[in-house]
Amino acid sequence: MSNPSPRIVIPQSEVEVTAMRAQGAGGQNVNKVSSAIHLRFDIRNSSLAEDHKERLLALPDQRITRDGVLVIKAQTQRSQEMNRAEAFGRLQELVESVASPPKVRRPTRPTFGSKKRRLEGKNLRSQVKLLRSKVQD
Repeated sequence: MSNPSPRIVIPQSEVEVTAMRAQGAGGQNVNKVSSAIHLRFDIRNSSLAEDHKERLLALPDQRITRDGVLVIKAQTQRSQEMNRAEAFGRLQELVESVASPPKVRRPTRPTFGSKKRRLEGKNLRSQVKLLRSKVQD
């Protein structure tokens, strides 16, 4: 069993949080309360390790801008605090997903049995196709 990687702590000072009005249905409450959260995290200027930054910036994620700023919008909850917690949770999850480097794939050679099965399958197909050909006298 592998050891889980240590939890990465992101300082609050590196995260810019903005409250705004949520979109979509919600009745009168949604029109008067700023409950949605916009979280901005500048990856390049953060205190993360360099390899973590590189892996984060390499992610094919539309929330990461060209300038290297990760923008997370949370608006599913009714309260601002719950949306803030959800946004920070998503940020933490994303950062921890790149914490450990990806395993390097080492190419392997096909086994003797797999080679044998492949050739037997080819031979069987060949026999079936031979049976479809014209009959010669």
